[in-house]
Amino acid sequence: MSAEQEVLEHAIGHSFRDRGLLRRALTHKSFAYEESAAGRAAIADNERLEFLGDSILGFLVSELMLQRYPTLAEGRLSRLTAHYVSATHLHEVALRLDLGSQLLLGHGEELSGGRAKKALLADALEALIAAIYLDAGLEAARRFVIQHVAEGLAGQPEDTDAPLSNFKSALQEAAHARGLPHPRYVVVAETGPEHAKTFSVEVHLGREWSMQGEAPTKKAAGQKAAQLLLEKLRSLE
Repeated sequence: MSAEQEVLEHAIGHSFRDRGLLRRALTHKSFAYEESAAGRAAIADNERLEFLGDSILGFLVSELMLQRYPTLAEGRLSRLTAHYVSATHLHEVALRLDLGSQLLLGHGEELSGGRAKKALLADALEALIAAIYLDAGLEAARRFVIQHVAEGLAGQPEDTDAPLSNFKSALQEAAHARGLPHPRYVVVAETGPEHAKTFSVEVHLGREWSMQGEAPTKKAAGQKAAQLLLEKLRSLE
């Protein structure tokens, strides 16, 4: 086990008993193919683990939603769940964990920027969830999902207008319905010390519409800006 993988174990909060599972979760098919083509021993890539991890993640997130929102309608539960299992969200989680730096990639995939690709990182995160499950069981996988994938869910209010709404997606849908271009997001300011920054993000919708949101993270500031502009659009209907 490399020092970098030990750092990853610390970041994810799980120390593998079978470290071969962690290596397999980090092995992209391009690396496995090149190893085989070079005449070295065949190794397994992470595709089968990704298949299993996708199912485990869907189950655990659905379970969390039912526990957290006992009265919420099925449609709303489905939308919230879809957010947490989406490639976009999983990509963000993988970036926070610096998962890309640990991947085993083939030369071509490395040169094409594979360590930052959304689909590749999302798949690797699902493979990692499966690896944790196979190494230590469902409870260990559940802890990882709660801590990293569904981070902050437990602190969200129970009303149906909770900030869990994906205002960026809602704004994009509203823009499409009105024949407007896709929203553009720009970070316009960063203030405060490193440990307590405030980000200001401005969203633009064509030439006419724009709003600005502030929050402790760029993501949250973008969501706030989208929420404010969405409310403005709806107020004119």
